[in-house]
Amino acid sequence: MYEAETTPNYAYFITSGIASVVTAMQDGGTAEVGLIGREGIVGSFHLLGPAKVSTTCFIQLTATALRMPFTDLLQSFRSNEEIRDRILEFVQEQAVSLSQLAGCHRLHEAEERLSRWLLMAQDRTQSDILEFTQEFLAMMLGAKRTTVTVVAGALQRRGLIEYQRGRVRIINRENLEAAACDCYKITKNLYANLYQTPKNAW
Repeated sequence: MYEAETTPNYAYFITSGIASVVTAMQDGGTAEVGLIGREGIVGSFHLLGPAKVSTTCFIQLTATALRMPFTDLLQSFRSNEEIRDRILEFVQEQAVSLSQLAGCHRLHEAEERLSRWLLMAQDRTQSDILEFTQEFLAMMLGAKRTTVTVVAGALQRRGLIEYQRGRVRIINRENLEAAACDCYKITKNLYANLYQTPKNAW
């Protein structure tokens, strides 16, 4: 949907599925830094100023979206206070979530992070079945594919998920939440409260 250090041609309003935002290192390693579903706009960070955005955004899970030329959205962002305020609210949610995920990648084990990520994906897709390849899950966790196999296998043996090649089915959401790190509850609350505050209360 956009490449690193480029201005996108279009902005996308996700209507189903999810867009994944990742950062890449010179050695080829990648890690998840954002997840955008029906709540957000792909390209929102590019509206804030001239700095080059270093992330890449793409669709890995089947999704649909409405798109508009990025220049048109930029014009609306600058001229319409209501549009600007709501986009900034979403950007703030993404920035706070990113700060939380940075700590998550540093401090939490792979099982906690995979549980958290699957829950975040389910919140946005509203589906118990998530079609993700092992390679993609490894990218999201910043881990090796063998690590994903081990961790997903452990969650499956405990009856939390069913894991097959390219497919995850969430069976026991309550226990999966218990297996996730505290970051899930924090990011879930941010997501749930998005657009709930009246503008005049800011």
